[in-house]
Amino acid sequence: MLRAIIRWAAALTLAGSAAVVAAKVPAAPPANPLLASWAGPYGGVPPFDKIRIEHFAPALVAGMAEQRREIAAITANKAAPNFDNTVLALERSGRLLQQAKVLYGVWTGSLSTAGFQKVQRQMEPKLAAFEDELAQNSRLFERIEAVYRSDEMQRLTPEQQRLVWTYRTGFVKQGARLGPKDKQRVAAINLRLATLATDFSQNLLADEGGQGLVISEAADLAGLSEGDIEAAAQEARRLGMKGRWVIANTRSAMEPFLARSPKRALREKAWRLFIHRGDKGDTNDNNRIVTEVLALRAERSKLLGFDTYAHWKLSDTMAQDPQAAMALMLKVWGPAVSQVNQQVADMQKLVDAEKGGFQIQPWDYRYYVERLRKQQLDFNIDELTPYLQLDKVRDAMFWAAGRLYGLRFEPVHDVPVFHADVTVYRVLGRNGEHNGLWYFDPYAREGKNSGAWMDSYRPQHRLGGDIRPIVSNNSNFKRGKPGEPVTITWDDAVTMFHEFGHALHGLCSDVTFPSLAGPNSVLDFGEFPSQVHEYWLPTPPVLAMLVNQAGQPLPKALVDKIERSRNFDRGFWKVEFLASALLDMKLHLEGAKPVEPRAFEKSVFAELGMPSAMAARHRIPQFGHVFSGDGYAAGYYGYLWAEVLSHDAFDAFVEAGDPFDPKLAKRFRDTVLSVGNTVDPGQAFRNFRGRDPEVGALLRADGFAPAAAPAKPAQ
Repeated sequence: MLRAIIRWAAALTLAGSAAVVAAKVPAAPPANPLLASWAGPYGGVPPFDKIRIEHFAPALVAGMAEQRREIAAITANKAAPNFDNTVLALERSGRLLQQAKVLYGVWTGSLSTAGFQKVQRQMEPKLAAFEDELAQNSRLFERIEAVYRSDEMQRLTPEQQRLVWTYRTGFVKQGARLGPKDKQRVAAINLRLATLATDFSQNLLADEGGQGLVISEAADLAGLSEGDIEAAAQEARRLGMKGRWVIANTRSAMEPFLARSPKRALREKAWRLFIHRGDKGDTNDNNRIVTEVLALRAERSKLLGFDTYAHWKLSDTMAQDPQAAMALMLKVWGPAVSQVNQQVADMQKLVDAEKGGFQIQPWDYRYYVERLRKQQLDFNIDELTPYLQLDKVRDAMFWAAGRLYGLRFEPVHDVPVFHADVTVYRVLGRNGEHNGLWYFDPYAREGKNSGAWMDSYRPQHRLGGDIRPIVSNNSNFKRGKPGEPVTITWDDAVTMFHEFGHALHGLCSDVTFPSLAGPNSVLDFGEFPSQVHEYWLPTPPVLAMLVNQAGQPLPKALVDKIERSRNFDRGFWKVEFLASALLDMKLHLEGAKPVEPRAFEKSVFAELGMPSAMAARHRIPQFGHVFSGDGYAAGYYGYLWAEVLSHDAFDAFVEAGDPFDPKLAKRFRDTVLSVGNTVDPGQAFRNFRGRDPEVGALLRADGFAPAAAPAKPAQ
């Protein structure tokens, strides 16, 4: 998932008024490290060692005040609006605020302690209010509109034109043309939405960090790996339950337990604990929040001139219209459900043969699908785990990036980090030049959001010099025993390559303006550069780098099994994802109709024919992508849209007979990774592939369509 910090003009989230921003917040002290220029090597680095929670509120307020002065200077300029005195001046504004927001975002995702959460509840409405203040600045919009419609527009470079278009589109989409009364209502809605998003996120974090499956008997650890058991012991110690084991209520802990434990009653208990995060009717329950958020989004969309929130959200994406996104999802849904139903039938035969006396339920699926994999393919996916040492998977990612793009990663120890878990690498280009920094934060801990994501601390750009990017990848892996390598699952390894693809998008960026730097892009294109990098994991040269603790490489028999099982269980993964994506889209197509989350979820799944033996990847009360903010709201489909692009793009390498074909790799970097949002996404894909994307590669890759004829090897 992409959590890059994007400038307000590229992804405006609106709320409130200027008066609220300034209310009773102390001025920033002179020594506030959040406001200081980044010092140190590599063009300056974040001052993580100097930051304290009490620095955030005054720094953010000071940053808003500075940008307010900068915007006032733009609008007071008596000269006729042009690119330099309006759009470029706007692009240069807000440096202090953006710097403070980047670091605030790190604490939000990775260090969300009780003390910081108080700051977050205080500042989120104020930040949203300030964004509204800018977006609803009529004089500023008039100047941008004047540049957009001027004769000068045609004389600008394509990148300058794209920057003007991006700002102008963002202002229009956020209601710059509304009358005063409607602007005021939009601002009030956004102020409330900012508070609700914070509440949703903190409720979910509380359910994940404060609860877990408690195991008291060693016999109940049957089937778990040594790493699983050690992680459960560490979690128990964290919760003051020495002598017991606790399976943390996070995806990275629960999914392996559900796949490995033969204890059906415990699997059910674990599954119910995980699936009801945010849905227990207690103080952390998110259902009421969801209902209010949907109503407010619908009202705002109507004010902005759109039928529904989904129509508003997709208006400037590749899909453009919700029906296009729905059509793609439903095209894949049917074949995926058919594959799931067949697998469930096969799993049920295993249960019946053992006289189990039960029907496959969602808490059984992962366990029995692994039994089925063993029966049909003679393959236990846990056989891969000893060869999936975290450090070796990381090194394999580095090697692939070097082979494709000429990048080299070297560890550095001369920069501060925000937690002892974090390691930092200097990224060098093909000729040894400094290309950027990559921070890696791999382990789960209290106060850290679950899942995996990429952050951009500093985008690449050329305003005021050759500014090199700083990016991070963040995961939630379980620690093993001290001194022993941490091993991960195959799915974890795929996720690492995915998130590293986001990082490479940022590291390979080559643009002038920070707002347009990779990975800033429209939602359904932004996941494309990350997803395509998943497909380099199972290539022979990468697999050859994966070794066990004794240094032995993956045996050829296991490599062959990986290839044979490429399409195995693809239906499950697609249905799990699409159930959430379709739910998201249908929620936001409801318009002003009141939504009760539990009833709506049940109704949609009945309408779709959701297999009863599995659950959606994200139920509504825990759907952080959609309700901890609106980044992926009515946009979760974007992963599938991007998957069409990524499979089709990778097919070019397949057709060339070499997954590391140097000419294709250079073309991919030049036409996709380096251009950020300076080029229309559809045109960027055509520049690489020579045509529009086709869905056939996705369907074939998932086993939902006949395989294409094998490509002729490159000569």
